[in-house]
Amino acid sequence: MNIQTQIRRTAAEEALLEACAVRADGLPGDARVREKRARAVELLKRGLPNRKVEIWHYTDLRRLLSAVPAFDPTAHATPREPLLAGAAVLPVLNGVAGKAPVPAGVTATSLAERLADGSEAALLEPADAHDTVAAVNAALAGDGLALDIAAGAVVEQPIELQNVHAGGQAHTRFAVRAGAGARATIVERQTGEGQALVSSVSHLEVGEGADVAWLIVQEQPAETTHLGQINVRIGKDAKLTLFVMNTGGKLVRQELRLVAEGEGSKFRLRGVNLLSGETHCDVTMVLDHAAPATVSTEIIRNVVTGRAEGAFQGQIRVARDAQKTDAKMACNTLLLSDEGSFSAKPELEIFADDVACGHGATVTEIEGDHLFYLMARGIPEKTARGLLVKAFVAEVIEELEHEPAIEALEARLDAWFAEHG
Repeated sequence: MNIQTQIRRTAAEEALLEACAVRADGLPGDARVREKRARAVELLKRGLPNRKVEIWHYTDLRRLLSAVPAFDPTAHATPREPLLAGAAVLPVLNGVAGKAPVPAGVTATSLAERLADGSEAALLEPADAHDTVAAVNAALAGDGLALDIAAGAVVEQPIELQNVHAGGQAHTRFAVRAGAGARATIVERQTGEGQALVSSVSHLEVGEGADVAWLIVQEQPAETTHLGQINVRIGKDAKLTLFVMNTGGKLVRQELRLVAEGEGSKFRLRGVNLLSGETHCDVTMVLDHAAPATVSTEIIRNVVTGRAEGAFQGQIRVARDAQKTDAKMACNTLLLSDEGSFSAKPELEIFADDVACGHGATVTEIEGDHLFYLMARGIPEKTARGLLVKAFVAEVIEELEHEPAIEALEARLDAWFAEHG
């Protein structure tokens, strides 16, 4: 008996495959792109991953993804005001790239154009059989933006890539290449209105000696499923600061796949997950130190309220030739509810013998003595809790060393706690 006939698909799996079939003929791409899309669909036909798949252990997608809304070609989305005042906003609205001016030293192209001629076909290749986020996006993404930052360009104006939906489905790709010695700050904004299935996959190449700050701000509506992924390659002596903030969504999976492939490269990850209601949020990172003398630090702070569930899986892999690697990872969680939960799974896989690597994880509640200290000085309990939570989270936000970004992110922290604290 053919194995495909043995699979009893869920309603969501059937709806996802139906969406692939309906949209296939209308998506851009030459023969190479169509082949990539067909292979992605074949991967999805095997079924969505469940907790038996190790990298999906904390997010049983087959169970948690209960519905896939239909694509709505009539939905109308509008760009948002930028997170950072004065930023150049480059919107993708319901999966279709808009046109907007870009700063000097930057060129922007609709990804649909590059898919049509096959020049970006390689982007649509899932990493392996369990790379479901990339497979969903490869099968359904029709547009996005490709940015090239010229070598040596110092881009003072922040660039904000907005993926905005108005319900239904939205599937987008971003591809950014920062040339040697370039400097830039990029905000990736994930937001919208109504129930939706959103997938967004980004690719970032940081050239030799370049210095890039990339901020991912996910603020989806409470009924939206968000599947996100960023794939990064960091060149010799290059620096990358990646900041991730999750404040919304019903079912969220954010994957970080990074390779420190250039000697002397430096990577810094700071993350904040603000989880409320019945949100399920999974941040999964795989970082490969593939060259000597590379440095990385990762700090994730989580605040959990209501019946929210969260997970952080962080795997650092050090290749045999990556001597003198310095890698440190920490995940700290503040539980504000007896019904909420958070799982942390830090991992080290080391094949070199001259390294300095470490990891740690903590889960705690608000310290009673600290709360009493503030309340004894006339501060109301809710305000006191807010101050303690903000202190817990703001520490990693302030490491951005970019005052406009710090102010904008702390404002979102204040607004979130005012609603959920």
